[in-house]
Amino acid sequence: MGNQNLNVFFEKLNRLAGDKSLIKLVLSNQRDRTSDLKSIIITLLEIKKGTRLNFVYRYKTRDITKNFSVDEAIVLIRSSLADDFFNADLFSSAETFRVLITDQGKVKIRSNQPQLKPVDSFGHDRLKERVIPFENNIYLRELGVLNSNFEVRHEMNDKYLQINRYIELLSPFIRDLNLPAGFHVADMGSGKGYLTFALYDYLVKSNAAEPVMTGVETRPELVKLCNEIAGKAAFKGLKFIKGNIRDAILDKVDILIALHACDTATDDAIYRGITSGASLIVCAPCCHKQVRKDFKVAGAFSSITKHGILEERQAEIVTDGIRALIMESQGYKTQVFEFISSEHTAKNLMIVGRKTTITPAAKKKSLESIRVLKEMFGVREHYLEGLMRDGCRVTGDA
Repeated sequence: MGNQNLNVFFEKLNRLAGDKSLIKLVLSNQRDRTSDLKSIIITLLEIKKGTRLNFVYRYKTRDITKNFSVDEAIVLIRSSLADDFFNADLFSSAETFRVLITDQGKVKIRSNQPQLKPVDSFGHDRLKERVIPFENNIYLRELGVLNSNFEVRHEMNDKYLQINRYIELLSPFIRDLNLPAGFHVADMGSGKGYLTFALYDYLVKSNAAEPVMTGVETRPELVKLCNEIAGKAAFKGLKFIKGNIRDAILDKVDILIALHACDTATDDAIYRGITSGASLIVCAPCCHKQVRKDFKVAGAFSSITKHGILEERQAEIVTDGIRALIMESQGYKTQVFEFISSEHTAKNLMIVGRKTTITPAAKKKSLESIRVLKEMFGVREHYLEGLMRDGCRVTGDA
């Protein structure tokens, strides 16, 4: 069945390239998580020599672009799906066609409604496709990303690219979820709402059922501004409330997001996601202070942590490593990766946890790994551990 499904995919790709109805193909979900190659984005291109497929190899800190004939491209795509990636998303004007390859080599295919508009031109000068379009985009205009003519302001180009990159990162995780009708998304610490609005926009356009989404923010002036913009954009399922991560009153949360929550506020967010049974938890941690204060490092590691900057970075790694292990002990499959390029900020990690099932043996292994890490670095207790123990007494169970 695996080869048969792959043959269906490649026949479709060959046909779409031939009749120029291919919009975009994205290879993603790395087989090797340590690889610098994050994804490959493939589009049609017309040059003097004829039709070519343009490959954008997206690495951590750079993009490399190459052109290939259709036959050459198909050979390379076959190789990439065998060696580098598990997923292929094929966008055309008629459908969105998805290939999912499991660790065991089983190939699943899915067909959904089209998500992208057809392109008018296949020349070098055509605009790069973006997940969040700016044409008639009211919320981006109101947030100051676009001018009154719905053009990206020069000084906001980086923000516009960041918004699109954020949705590109989250979309594969969201597409894999089996979400109920009217599912609830909570964005904890939503700020001015750039990413909150974009995610809601994406979810409405890519799901049959409109979601309910809540932005939680402590500053009342931003809550007021964002609710006004949501009204102008006619986003009926999106609202913003005043509150903090720990105490905000929310209905059951299916997707919980907390970006750049300071120090233990990230743990409060993870705790709320776990106890709500969220299908997806997304965090970008910031200001790792709690574990570092507790560090008592002996042996070989002490020669490293005597340097302040190295101790700080080691504390960040230990803090986020234990967070991921605690999430795994509660039945979440976790991934940790770069959110935005380190040239913009040093605080650039994202932790994503997707709810799955867990065996007692796997849970015991995660808890033992936490114990060993704490012992190695002299950490008495991770803040999230305390929340889990005092709140629902789960972490101590084997």
